[in-house]
Amino acid sequence: MASYLETARLILRRFTPDDVDALYDLDADPAVTRYLNGGRPTPRDQIRDELLPRWLAQYGESPGFGRWAAVEKATGAFLGWFALTADPAEPGTAELGYRLRRAAWGRGYATEGSRALVDKGFAELGMRRVTANTMTVNVGSRRVMEKTGLRFLRTFFLDWPDQIEGGEHGDVEYELRYDEWAAGRAAG
Repeated sequence: MASYLETARLILRRFTPDDVDALYDLDADPAVTRYLNGGRPTPRDQIRDELLPRWLAQYGESPGFGRWAAVEKATGAFLGWFALTADPAEPGTAELGYRLRRAAWGRGYATEGSRALVDKGFAELGMRRVTANTMTVNVGSRRVMEKTGLRFLRTFFLDWPDQIEGGEHGDVEYELRYDEWAAGRAAG
């Protein structure tokens, strides 16, 4: 397994076509997709035929960026994924994302993987700004963003075709700029 990035407890690696079942299991948990679509599972054929091929193509389109399978070093278990996706409309900006199995929640994996990706983005990929978004009511994800060093930027409202519980409170955007990241690294 070729790794993209390693932390103390995680290996982040490229996805392969063999990851369909792991992704299906991840998105089949209504708690995992609660703040994405109200808890509906992603159909297996959509993962196999649409999502995974698009993610695999991103590795060639934007080298260094994309979605990365998160594997626990100690067990080899698939935990979920992390993403650092370049924003073609805003060069030097990337969006941070993550989705982990419920069994991995509350163990610091989301913060550990997110920090490692943010560090790589700034130190090696030339990023000037990293953003992340979630529903306002997704307190757990917001906490990960804050622990990763991102700060609250704004609340915004989008017109979603299917309103889900908590959507009336809108979404939030967080950001971290290179100068803030560099100052934090210098401070230790």
